[in-house]
Amino acid sequence: MKTLGLIGGMSWESSKTYYAIINEMVREHLGGLHSARLVMISLDFHDLEPRLRAGDWDGITAILTQACQQANKAGAEALLIGSNTMHRVYDEVSGMLNIPCFHIATITGKALARDNHKKVGLLGTRFTMEQTFFVDELTKSYGIETILPDAAEMKEINRIIFEELCLGVISDMSRQTMLRIMDRLTLKGAEAIILGCTEIELLIKPKHTLIPLYDTTRLHAGAAVEWALDLPDGACR
Repeated sequence: MKTLGLIGGMSWESSKTYYAIINEMVREHLGGLHSARLVMISLDFHDLEPRLRAGDWDGITAILTQACQQANKAGAEALLIGSNTMHRVYDEVSGMLNIPCFHIATITGKALARDNHKKVGLLGTRFTMEQTFFVDELTKSYGIETILPDAAEMKEINRIIFEELCLGVISDMSRQTMLRIMDRLTLKGAEAIILGCTEIELLIKPKHTLIPLYDTTRLHAGAAVEWALDLPDGACR
């Protein structure tokens, strides 16, 4: 088993989900008392969130690069940045590394393409929805068209993520809001919905809707476990 590195804390609510999923998948495939070989660097999101609002991507790049290099020095042989939003600086950060770093949008696009989805809806922070890094990767690598919520819906999704989910607050009212937004995206032609924020899976589960869901947290973690255990693509879906 190879050693994975997880850059977490963005927020820690989703980082604990990453940790659980990775270890559950390792146990499922290896059995017994097996758990993942894992190095985790957990950042203080309080230091990063103001940089997000200010658009200080250079500052964010520096923090993430340092964390990735720290994980590598501690023994990580490949890396996961446990946040969709932070993949805005993936190219800059990965270019400074000497080990693989799994791109969350590339992995998500691969799963969508495998299931032959050509048009999908995307939910995430306003940074993930308004910036083009996620959508462009789906289009460039897989020819997938992405449908986004409208401006008011984006604002409400972002509020739910930062004011509730990042603080561990799970609200049925917010769940219903998300489900209504998802329904409107399907009316616009979305064949599936990407849960493109690592906290959204805390609120929206497959049991809540008949719409096909692509949870980026699970897909991201699964691809890393497949690499660490030399499993075939899709073994950890």
